[in-house]
Amino acid sequence: MSEERWLRWLPFGLLGMASAVAAIASPALGDAAADVPPTLAVAAVTAVWMLVTPSPGPLNYAGRTALAFVLCWLNPLFAIFGFFGFIDAWEALSRRWVHVGVGVVAITQAGAQSGGLPPESAGQALLFVVLVVVNGGLASGFMKMGLRTEERNAALERLNADLEQALVANDVLQQQLIAQARATGVQEERARLAREIHDTIAQSLAGIVTQLEASVGGERQERALALAREALAEARRSMLDLSPADLDGATLPEALDGVVAAWSADQSVRADVVVTGEPVPLHPEVEATVLRIAQESLANVAKHAGAQRVGVTLSYDGDEVVLDVRDDGAGFDLGAPTRPSSFGLRGMRQRAARLAGDLTLESRPGGGTAVSARLPALAREAA
Repeated sequence: MSEERWLRWLPFGLLGMASAVAAIASPALGDAAADVPPTLAVAAVTAVWMLVTPSPGPLNYAGRTALAFVLCWLNPLFAIFGFFGFIDAWEALSRRWVHVGVGVVAITQAGAQSGGLPPESAGQALLFVVLVVVNGGLASGFMKMGLRTEERNAALERLNADLEQALVANDVLQQQLIAQARATGVQEERARLAREIHDTIAQSLAGIVTQLEASVGGERQERALALAREALAEARRSMLDLSPADLDGATLPEALDGVVAAWSADQSVRADVVVTGEPVPLHPEVEATVLRIAQESLANVAKHAGAQRVGVTLSYDGDEVVLDVRDDGAGFDLGAPTRPSSFGLRGMRQRAARLAGDLTLESRPGGGTAVSARLPALAREAA
């Protein structure tokens, strides 16, 4: 049964119980109780009042409390019914009238408990006063405890609702973060693969195309040039995930020396490698990044600089490893806009940033170019 139905029908049950007990015990009470028929008539009027007035409500409460006072005057055993006034005071009355209602019910109960109203002796009067205080104090105390419990329950319900909303929001946020992380991971992997393709197959095919374009013409040469161009276009769409082959079984200084030596021989340009600091094995990703940036820098020198000399320096500087590539070529204006298809420099910056490093560029027309990449010297054990 719901709380509303319980508050609606419980007083009828208490009234019926009190009526039955009063009718049975009335002869034993003697002068302390009125005749049974008038008492039951007032009880019937009380039942009708409770039926025709909305409950819980101030009108229902006021009339019922007044009739309960009359019933307890007629027969003190109707205190069984009058007690209900303590139960629904907070539901039926506004806060300013609750204590008034509780006080009236306390007087009614005390009168019944002390032997009826009005008191017939000083002792009965004193007992009546004490019982008024006890009944009112206990009722007020229990009602306040109940009110605090309801307030705590309401606060817990609000907290639970807030927690449910937070859980829903967290779930939505988690799904968004997962989606963002997945998208970021895909984007980073695509960028990494694009750099790998650019630094390996695409660079080699671009060199082949350049050589073929400079060769003596002919049908076979044109066919080879077409195939090389087609392969170069296909390479830019391919996805490879390979570490630099130069690092297989070699240290980073050895691999770098090999790459520079091969480039120097191919381009007929003097290129020197200098290693400073104490070489230590680094995380494979760091070594691969250093080598790729060196390859891209040399490729840019070959394509744009027209240099006569190139210097490559690899510095192990405590918690950093630094790669410097300098040439004495044509240089360029750093403030000039770059072509959208110019992937090399952008790829080097992305490689460095991916490892929380940075890449700086110094150049001026006729003054050569210097590329410097600084990367964290992550130990190989971190792999």
